[in-house]
Amino acid sequence: MSWECCWTKEEIAPEECPYIAEGEEELYTLRRRRVVEKCLDCPRFAADLEKAGEEGFPLAGILPLVMTEYHAQKLQVQAMASFLTSKTREIKFLHELSLVLQTSLDLDEVLSVAMTAITAGKGFGMNRAFLLMTDKERQYLKGYLGVGPRNYEEAWQIWQEIGQHDPTLREMARNFQKTKLSSEKVKFHDILQQISVPLRDQKHILNRALRERKPILVDDAFHNPDVDPQLARALGVDSFLVMPLISRNRRIGVLIADNCITHKRITPQDLQSLETFAFPVAFALERASLYERLQEEIGKLTAANEKLKEQQELIVRMEKMALVGRITSSIAHSIRNPLMIIGGFARSLLKNVEATDDKRGLLETIVREAKQLEGALEDVLNYSDSLYPTRDWWDVNQLVTGVYRELRDKLAQKNITGSLQLAAELPPVYVDYRQIAYCVKTVLNTAAEFMPDGGEVTIRSWQEGDAAVVSITDTGIALSHEALEALSTPFSDTQDLGIGLGLPLCKTILEKNGIPFLMESSSAGGTTYTIRLPLHKEDE
Repeated sequence: MSWECCWTKEEIAPEECPYIAEGEEELYTLRRRRVVEKCLDCPRFAADLEKAGEEGFPLAGILPLVMTEYHAQKLQVQAMASFLTSKTREIKFLHELSLVLQTSLDLDEVLSVAMTAITAGKGFGMNRAFLLMTDKERQYLKGYLGVGPRNYEEAWQIWQEIGQHDPTLREMARNFQKTKLSSEKVKFHDILQQISVPLRDQKHILNRALRERKPILVDDAFHNPDVDPQLARALGVDSFLVMPLISRNRRIGVLIADNCITHKRITPQDLQSLETFAFPVAFALERASLYERLQEEIGKLTAANEKLKEQQELIVRMEKMALVGRITSSIAHSIRNPLMIIGGFARSLLKNVEATDDKRGLLETIVREAKQLEGALEDVLNYSDSLYPTRDWWDVNQLVTGVYRELRDKLAQKNITGSLQLAAELPPVYVDYRQIAYCVKTVLNTAAEFMPDGGEVTIRSWQEGDAAVVSITDTGIALSHEALEALSTPFSDTQDLGIGLGLPLCKTILEKNGIPFLMESSSAGGTTYTIRLPLHKEDE
């Protein structure tokens, strides 16, 4: 009997089998493999088998059964190989994913890895994913992040980029965190707002997934009575998956995934794979969120500690200044009377000395220096008295006007003009009149020191909440932050005794009375001194 197929030959020539492709040349000499891989599917072999049946070949009736079983087993083996390949890839993917989720404390990194894993082809391969997280008060499920394309053109561009570079999942996540995380939040802002829901709405499908602690695969969303129509419209798809994120009985949030571009059916296997993935993601999100909150609390505690430290330093400084005040007050009282006698005698002698007398210059020097020392002693005594303020109700505009009129001639001698812009009908302030008048006077004198070539001083008053605000603005030179600090520091290296006690004393007086005092200098020139005076009587 002559056979059409080459299955009976140990070796064949290339022209005898047209089904052996390039790269399979070894099949020309390997009969067993050639029969299994080529002949059993060859139409010539099928013709030989039919001919054998017609001629009564004994095995002709059995061979078709064997071939049918062989093909079934072959398909099963191929399916098993495909399944094993898929599972191997999934295990590799989950291992790579778990390394990040188990070690990262950065919320953005966890989000980037998780959302990339859901939407990447090397991951779960969904087209789009949305993350909703519970707020701090645990009152709402709020849309937090959306990932994926919004249209086919964007999807095609993403697939091309991935196809060209073939990055690993971790590389994709890092690139996403670095370049796309912020833009994705903005891109899906409108959808994220629409899918946010209150946790008290127990009938909502997102809350039901959290309550029942299991994923829900939604089909026919636009006609499904269990699905909120607003949610279906916002997503714009008929089928999507809702995955609850729960860690140790704590509701973290919900993942929503769909195939809005390919419209590929979401299978139960997809649901099962994502369910395995949900727990480590929920745990990682909880840990990263708690770490983020811990950092916020540490920041608050650090700020509070810094403030407490500043307050402690202020208390120590005020105690030191109080001690200095008591000492200087004692010294000032001891030398005040002799100084006044010296100054008085010098002024009396000066009246009886002719202008041409050589002694007149010496007497003028004694009078001038005595006057300067008297001013310094006055500052010292004012500081000592400031420790025991005597408060009452006063008209702030009258106070400011009185001080300005007292200094107007002195300012005019230095070519400094002034203007008063005082608000009408200000309520009375509860202050020590003498101390506040001293502070306003000190500020005006300090402003004059920084306008050696003349300038302008503007005094304003207005009501702001429960305080009457007085501001004094000069047109002098611009002062740095360090210079402003030096101005309020007693006997700073940048100051001499003559102006070194004025503003520090003023600041101490105001701090003692609980009155805010602010100094701000503009880069263009000029400094503004602001004092907030209380309109109510505090418990003393």
